[in-house]
Amino acid sequence: MDFNELAQATQSLNAEDAFRPRLSPEQWRTLAAYLTRHEMRTGDLLCKQGDNDRTVYFLTQGSLQVFVTGGAPGSSRIAILRTGSICGEPGLFADGLRTANVEAMTPCVIWALRLPRFEELAARVPAVALEVLRAAGAVMASRMRANMARQIPSA
Repeated sequence: MDFNELAQATQSLNAEDAFRPRLSPEQWRTLAAYLTRHEMRTGDLLCKQGDNDRTVYFLTQGSLQVFVTGGAPGSSRIAILRTGSICGEPGLFADGLRTANVEAMTPCVIWALRLPRFEELAARVPAVALEVLRAAGAVMASRMRANMARQIPSA
């Protein structure tokens, strides 16, 4: 796996909710060994609202839209995620249902970190796992503040 693709994508994203881990190239290489690469076509669903999934995703190519079903007309789209974004980060912190759908707007390449692999990373290389948690928590806090400002409930 080429860890440079992932590191460069996350480091190049200029967004308020950017994932900004303080990882050395060697630590990026370590993290990359715990991820699986997936390609998505336009329209493919990455996350489904209501599913119980403890996976965090790193977007290295393409764009994703985040939306909810069952809301008021015109209020369904929450965000568009660009290359370098992460999604599903609440799954690292708690067991719960997905609060939104995430769909590929363009062909995408994503890297998945499933909870069992994250737990293995935490046991073997706790410093890297702790930094991933810190950076994912910062993303989650930023998104919660933005949703509160727009009066979108976060559950």
